[in-house]
Amino acid sequence: MTLAPDVTEPDPTPTRTRPSAARTSPFGALLLRLHFYAGILVAPFLLVAALTGLAYTFTPQLEKLVYADELTVADPGGHVVPLAQQVAAARAAYPAGTVTAVRPGAGDATTQVDFTSPELDEEHQRTVYLNPYTGAVTGQMTTWWATTPLKTWFDDLHRNLHLGAAGRHYSEFAASWLWVITLGGVVLWWRRHRGARTARRLLAPELSASKGVRRTRSWHAATGLWLTLGLLILSATGMTWSRYAGANFAAALDSLRSGTPSVSTALTGAPAAAAGGHHGGGATAAPETTVDPAVIDTVMATARQNGVSGPVEIGVPADAATAWTVTQTRNLWPVGRDSVAVDAAAGKVVDRVDFADWPLLAKLTRWGINAHMGTLFGIVNQLLLAALAIGLICVIVWGYRMWWQRRPTRADRRAVVGAPPARGAWIGLPAWGIVVGVPAVFALGWVLPLFGIPLAAFLLTDVVIGAFRRRPGSATPTSPAPAGG
Repeated sequence: MTLAPDVTEPDPTPTRTRPSAARTSPFGALLLRLHFYAGILVAPFLLVAALTGLAYTFTPQLEKLVYADELTVADPGGHVVPLAQQVAAARAAYPAGTVTAVRPGAGDATTQVDFTSPELDEEHQRTVYLNPYTGAVTGQMTTWWATTPLKTWFDDLHRNLHLGAAGRHYSEFAASWLWVITLGGVVLWWRRHRGARTARRLLAPELSASKGVRRTRSWHAATGLWLTLGLLILSATGMTWSRYAGANFAAALDSLRSGTPSVSTALTGAPAAAAGGHHGGGATAAPETTVDPAVIDTVMATARQNGVSGPVEIGVPADAATAWTVTQTRNLWPVGRDSVAVDAAAGKVVDRVDFADWPLLAKLTRWGINAHMGTLFGIVNQLLLAALAIGLICVIVWGYRMWWQRRPTRADRRAVVGAPPARGAWIGLPAWGIVVGVPAVFALGWVLPLFGIPLAAFLLTDVVIGAFRRRPGSATPTSPAPAGG
């Protein structure tokens, strides 16, 4: 069967009504309902994430105020005391632990020496701070992966609200839905201006609009459009170290051989264990060896001679069969993560991994994490994060304001908030949309569990409510809300 050419059947629909038809398409109606309910249910979690993220943004400045003695030197300059002497002073101040890492001070930054402690788990250390120019101890505190207690407190507030592993669900839930809400809003705003799209209409609020939902919607949508790229980056980077999506992301990187590379610290010339037992077994353990921190200056000099510049962290080996490591810790652009393994006895580098040789996905992950934490571009990065957080807060507030402004006010239809868009839009979807869309949503739900599980719960709840309302004598289904909001 053939169809007649379009030129013989002119479209009887006036041009001015086409935007209205586009708004009532099945795709548009389904997206509007998803955006509406996702905004209502997820927005509180996003609001908390934005507020806690805003609080975290300026922790570097707070740290320098709170821990001025530990982190900074009042009068920097002059001859730097040998690292071995600084480590010896740190061990005298904290003799109970074993040295695991040293971050040499430079400029006005103090030297930091990390110790294990029988009272702490493997994630926490006792860090001693020293003046690199005098070797004097300026303070000590318990740190989490070398992070001060203040920064750790704000970090935990943002990640898990100080609720431990269970609290991490909130931030992963917010990150898993942020990109969905953001992209959904962009598409709805784009569709709303179909036939009259200009940069001004899309990017600027309608200041000429009278007070009410139209003006609120324009501020909500235009601001969201300005924030789109930043919010998508925050969503993606936030999920990279989340509990479930982050684990899937790490597994994907490993399968693509794009994980973060590290140097090999095995020394082939190390003494072997004494023979004994059956099958060359280990009935007799290898003799214990003590690593002498006095060779740390040799290790540092070797790394510098091999091009490892800038701020570094020196990893102290647990035994003589393991090499020392020296790794750049520059988080500011251009990021420095070159790393070498050093045989202290031979004074030579036995393995090396340069940041330039990292897989692209590993580099993107590193850059994204630094950007998310506000360290990639210094104070500019911090200000951008603060602007994103404040902007997101405003978008959420305007979204709830629209919900309230759309409430029925007639005496016979009065309600506290606006009615949701009508359900059942998926029934009108073309077959190809369902065939493609359903597997895609299932795949996303598998990779991002805190997107998939809540979505399934919402769909199940919606089906139950719909079935209840279709019962004889039930209330009339809600009418669709205006598109784009």
